[in-house]
Amino acid sequence: MIGKVGTGKSFRGVLHYLFEGRRQENKELQMQELEKKQVEVIAYNQCFGTRLELVREMIEVAKLNPYQSKPVFHFSLSFAHSDAGKLGLQDKIDMVEKLAEKFDFKDHQYVVVAHKDTDHEHMHIVANRIGFDGKTASDSNSYKHVAEFARKMEIEYKLERVLSPNKFLKPEQRVAQSQRLDSRKEALKKHLQAAIKQSKDVQQVKKYMEQRGYEVELGRGIAFTDAQHVRFKGSQVGYALMDIEKKLKQEPLLQQQEQNRQAQVLRQQQEELKKQQQQEKEIQQTRQHTPSIGR
Repeated sequence: MIGKVGTGKSFRGVLHYLFEGRRQENKELQMQELEKKQVEVIAYNQCFGTRLELVREMIEVAKLNPYQSKPVFHFSLSFAHSDAGKLGLQDKIDMVEKLAEKFDFKDHQYVVVAHKDTDHEHMHIVANRIGFDGKTASDSNSYKHVAEFARKMEIEYKLERVLSPNKFLKPEQRVAQSQRLDSRKEALKKHLQAAIKQSKDVQQVKKYMEQRGYEVELGRGIAFTDAQHVRFKGSQVGYALMDIEKKLKQEPLLQQQEQNRQAQVLRQQQEELKKQQQQEKEIQQTRQHTPSIGR
């Protein structure tokens, strides 16, 4: 079993991904994405309702600690192919309760969702790190702790032991995983290119990216985490913070150059049209002044 964990700022973003998948360009594509996900809600704890109702409920409780900028816990638990069908619904609920106990959010709000859009079973847990007492569940050493939890569950439930996320992937699936990683990089790169064109400074770039579902870490450098908790440094896609700042300074000049180029093309087209019209006029005049030869 493979366990992953991340923290985040937006309940809205992560719950949208859990219930509706990645944001699509139109309603039809969004419905196709939803159908592909095959979403199944396994359990609720201290909360209940639709996606939007869950968002509102969790935000209200998170307000009890306004100083915590990352109130979201997002876990995923993935099982090897050989473990398919081994765990019943109650087994999965029990496992999540043990996870909540380990990470100290057993009395907090959380929802458990299963997705069936990959070749191996997996489920997501979104929890509110903020409890009803206003205290925050710690995320210290969370990557280490979730790995320890996975090893313990493998023993307890007699699951295949998986030390590496790639171990139970077939060769073609490893290739597909690499391709997905590349596609995420390309998507990030395209979003950054669009953000820079529409922004005047780094803060506007940050806002643009957050509106498209990315979490942005901005300090000495810059990093982006998508809805599936895949994190890239800006430098991994050719957009280190220094590069972004440089491009932001260049963008007004580039836009002006493009406007000048387009204006020049338009002038040339107008001149060509004018020239063509003049030639046609001269031909017409010549025809009018040329006497016809009769028989």
